[in-house]
Amino acid sequence: MKKRGWLVIVLTIIIVVGAGWFWHSHTPAPRGQNQEQLSVQKPRYVERKHVKLVALGDSLTHGQGDETNNGGYVGIIKKKIEHRYKRTTVTTVNYGVSGDRSDQILARLNSQKKIRQDLRQANVITMTVGGNDLMQKLEQDATESPKQIDADVKTASKTYRIKLNKLFTAVRKQNPHAPIFVMSIYNPFYTYFPDVTTISDAIAYWNRTTQQVMEGYPRMYFVDINHLMSYGQYRTKAARQQLAAKENKVNHGKVSQAQSIQVMDNKDKNLNDYISTDDNFHPNHTGYEHIARQLFKVMVHHHSWEYVKR
Repeated sequence: MKKRGWLVIVLTIIIVVGAGWFWHSHTPAPRGQNQEQLSVQKPRYVERKHVKLVALGDSLTHGQGDETNNGGYVGIIKKKIEHRYKRTTVTTVNYGVSGDRSDQILARLNSQKKIRQDLRQANVITMTVGGNDLMQKLEQDATESPKQIDADVKTASKTYRIKLNKLFTAVRKQNPHAPIFVMSIYNPFYTYFPDVTTISDAIAYWNRTTQQVMEGYPRMYFVDINHLMSYGQYRTKAARQQLAAKENKVNHGKVSQAQSIQVMDNKDKNLNDYISTDDNFHPNHTGYEHIARQLFKVMVHHHSWEYVKR
């Protein structure tokens, strides 16, 4: 009888525990929640009603060459954001100044309280920097050999790296959180001298330097427009080979400072459909549209600027 009594007790415990487990596992969670959400409610992200974009940089930010006088890529990116995110309105502030090097952009930031104030309020920051730093060196080395230019560019990049670190540090001091999108530089002379690699190699090296410096800062994203703007409408390899073959007959693989100046002074015509005929150096409105399109692709991929946690 004792064994039978213990058996009854054990069976009773098993039935009670099993029934409890069955009830717990099959009881539905409150509407809209699963079991994990009962203890931890996941945050909800919604589109911002208002986005403030602050653009800092040189002539590409200023919009030089844009025949519509709409502020280059800055005016275009505003429309792109508002078109995609219907609930969002965008305010843009453009602090681009033509001709500014990295140290001059920093000097403006340090001396102008309004720039610092707008950076602190920014949800997203865009920058163009580095082109004038490199051009200063290339103009000094215009008569040097390709080998010497290559060596001088690598030496100059060390100074550029220091200046860029100071600039990025100053921007991040004002705003530690907003994502920063930095655009590359490009070769405005490529379509005239496609088989001369000296300038293209220098630009590629300069862009790599910018990317390397950016890696030391959080939430900074590189927007590569080099080939997009350098090649222009010559998008295929075959088209570029044909272009190079024509150019080689004229220049025999060499380029002088005089030839570069001649290209820039040739008004109302450019072999690159994305480059302004005002100076044959800066983008025209079509070029800025392509730049804005490339920028927006990267912005959509890294879209923390557009969403707020509720």
